Amino acid sequence: MSDLQRLSPLLLPAAQRADRFDPDTGRPDARGLDRIGLETALRNHVLPLEPAGAITPVAVPNHKTFRRLEPHLRARLGAVACRIVDRQVIEGQLLNMRQAHLARRAEQRTPDRESCRTWSPSRLAVRGFAIALVAVGLCVFWPAFLLWTLFGWAALTLISVTGLRAMAALAQLYAAYRDGRAWRSVRARPAGPPVHLPRMSLLVPLYKERDIAARLVQRLNALEYPRDKLEVALILEWSDLTTQTALRAAELPDWMRIIRVPEGHLRTKPRAMNYALDFLSGDVVGIYDAEDAPARNQLLRVAEAFEHAPRNVACIQGALDFYNASKNALTRCFTIDYAVWFRLILPGFDRLGFVLPLGGTTVFFRRTALEDLGRWDAHNVTEDADLGIRLARRGYRCKFLTTVTEEEATDHVTAWLRQRSRWIKGYAMTWAVHMRDPLRLLGELGWMRFLGVQVLFLGTLSQFLFAPLLWSFWLIVLGLPHPLTPVAPWSAIVGLAILFFVCEFITLLTAAMAVAQPKHRWLIKWVPLMHFYYPLAAVASWKGFGELLFRPFYWDKTDHGKDPTSGPVFPAQSAP
Repeated sequence: MSDLQRLSPLLLPAAQRADRFDPDTGRPDARGLDRIGLETALRNHVLPLEPAGAITPVAVPNHKTFRRLEPHLRARLGAVACRIVDRQVIEGQLLNMRQAHLARRAEQRTPDRESCRTWSPSRLAVRGFAIALVAVGLCVFWPAFLLWTLFGWAALTLISVTGLRAMAALAQLYAAYRDGRAWRSVRARPAGPPVHLPRMSLLVPLYKERDIAARLVQRLNALEYPRDKLEVALILEWSDLTTQTALRAAELPDWMRIIRVPEGHLRTKPRAMNYALDFLSGDVVGIYDAEDAPARNQLLRVAEAFEHAPRNVACIQGALDFYNASKNALTRCFTIDYAVWFRLILPGFDRLGFVLPLGGTTVFFRRTALEDLGRWDAHNVTEDADLGIRLARRGYRCKFLTTVTEEEATDHVTAWLRQRSRWIKGYAMTWAVHMRDPLRLLGELGWMRFLGVQVLFLGTLSQFLFAPLLWSFWLIVLGLPHPLTPVAPWSAIVGLAILFFVCEFITLLTAAMAVAQPKHRWLIKWVPLMHFYYPLAAVASWKGFGELLFRPFYWDKTDHGKDPTSGPVFPAQSAP
């Protein structure tokens, strides 16, 4: 006989019939909620009511949930009785009691030492002013030293960044050649579902998505995964009436739900995800963006990858591609840029054992690892790259999986600059936060991965900032005098120029190799246009660095869905 059957006969009818919650006959018990834990209550839709003598009634959505949680509830509340209440009613009561707390906690999940919420623009301004004073002094009293220092650093970071990317690309190309898959698309392996399918929660942050919402629901509905083990959260800001109106016209299945995030000091994607995750119960947590069109079998492949991976593999990163690559010159270059990153660089980093700077979508985590880290840094505008470093610091590994999600490439230069400036700003903040204690970072990552982080973050940022110095070598091609001419021998200037042009050639060659496969082979003739595409990142960096002083936590949103007819509703089951 169960403990429930041994309860007082007066309470048995309430435990056996589907009573709706009535605040007049049983009010929520805040102390009982604290005893069982708010997270347990939210994920399972459980609400302790005020005790009736020695018995604590507990509101649950069904008897199955009560039986599963009964040992946990009895351990914390004593004798309990089951009350069947609509799950939305339970959730509403929980939010009435704890919504403000949940909103505050969503902003402060990450430990202080790993978060950029303590970022001080005034302190940065003082340091920047001091550096500027030193630069002015050198320019007046020792200009030759200043020029050599700037050009030397630009050349060093150019060699480092180009070398690291080339090494990663070669590692991936060699692996493809070794596996007999060189110079062609990597197709998803035909395989049945894994033996164990974990419960999977998908987070889809949305903001002012008037044109993409209905198509998004269709794409998510096309995913192949058992519906009883899948839950999708469409995350909306509380004041976002635009997306709420758009979703009202779409019929949501019962495994999709809308979560509205209360207003707070921030309005960022990581804050919204931190808040929404409290309401979900999946063992694996995935992220998609509003415009994403994932391969139908993607979730099955992710589940398979986690099943066969060691337990310290906490994250699976998929590949991104664009479905509107042919729209204009910018989208073609953007597609080449993504091909380099997701077909060569990230897989190469994985093979070489470097830290993976994660992407913000088509990325999947073990729930336990996310909770161990304190989830996402709500103040970081590139929370994905930051999380990749934090996972590595805790001893977790991230793996790259050749499954593709297609996105909509930004097709206007202004929007592209806003998006890229946010990424660069986030990269700068991420590097600064993790370099607060360089020796600790070195001890946690080891020499190879530590140097990889320095090259990838500091080196890349330096390349953006000092790009005009490197562009100056085109003056030699045009027959014009170079700024180093008064202070350096001609042989040194020519040597630096050759270095610059060799690195340019390697960069373009890498881009050509990234698109040398059937789907994107038509883009090879557009690779020379990257000469004009890459300088845009330098322009974006100046905007990003400026926002570090004036708007460090501002999320410059990228608009999508301007052409709602573009892109597949049901993408192919292909890999990059």
